[in-house]
Amino acid sequence: MKILFIRFSSIGDIVLTTPAIRCTKNQLPEAELHFVCKKSFQQVMEHNPYISKFFYLDNNLPQLIQLLKQEKYDYVIDLHKNYRSVRIAKALHTTVSTYQKKKKKKFLLTKTGIDWMPQIHISQRCLNAVAPLGVKDDGKGLDYFIAPSDRVATSDLPFSHLHGFVAVVIGASYFTKKLPVGKLQELCTKIPYPIILIGGKEDALEGDAIAQIDSIKIYNACGKFSLNESADLIRQSKVVVSHDTGMQYIACAYQKNVVAIWGGTSPKLAVEPYYGSSVPKNSKHTNFIVPNLKCQPCSNFGTATCPKKHFRCMQLQPIDTIAQQVITYYTTNGNL
Repeated sequence: MKILFIRFSSIGDIVLTTPAIRCTKNQLPEAELHFVCKKSFQQVMEHNPYISKFFYLDNNLPQLIQLLKQEKYDYVIDLHKNYRSVRIAKALHTTVSTYQKKKKKKFLLTKTGIDWMPQIHISQRCLNAVAPLGVKDDGKGLDYFIAPSDRVATSDLPFSHLHGFVAVVIGASYFTKKLPVGKLQELCTKIPYPIILIGGKEDALEGDAIAQIDSIKIYNACGKFSLNESADLIRQSKVVVSHDTGMQYIACAYQKNVVAIWGGTSPKLAVEPYYGSSVPKNSKHTNFIVPNLKCQPCSNFGTATCPKKHFRCMQLQPIDTIAQQVITYYTTNGNL
């Protein structure tokens, strides 16, 4: 049996498919699993041991379809469900199973405030897509795999951080998903432990501005490490503070306690930190959402500016309480 999984993007959404992939391979060991994503997200899954072969979308849809036709799949599991994934699935002339995207309900929630979203996490909906194959949830949560060469050596970290640190993920794909720099500076001031700032090259200048308030306690790693090296820093951390971003889910894959800060998006969209159905809900993470804001969430993915111009969903975040939650996780669970 040969099965193709499709999820083009992004980092977090790809990581959220991993329970469905693991359960399929473990419960159908004779099956050969292939995976399609965008070329720009190759690093996210390239070391996943449950996948036998990878294909990449890179402005090459017609050529990609021809390559996939040669594989003669028995099943396609479409976990993206957009125009391109549907086009691929139809071209392969085989049995297709898709996950429920809930686009209309998300639109109602973000545009009108009407919450008809079923609280079925996106990872659970991915698992539902493989249920017709007889695959069941094993309850073990997310996976993230990196190569030994991506492990960050202690020699690459400041001496002050070798006995433990808090990972603060400062980046996010859109403005409304990020705490302002001033708020991040305030938070880092109130966390009494070594801190490593996680982000890409695009976050480096903001990271410098945050780190300059205490260059000994705060190490700006933004842009200095690859995606998988940054994932390894998450793995080595004791607690993770994150916006709604892929690193939040990588932290969950490593079973880290997560302090999740929500702005324009919301866990109501069924995308909160996920540790598997065998882990009691809210036992390993805390969501911080400014209450009683009728405009929150304003978007499914985030936006470049605050539609209301006040950005209260981040400006009113309780920094003292967030810092205290970091301290609680660090002292009670950080050594596990």
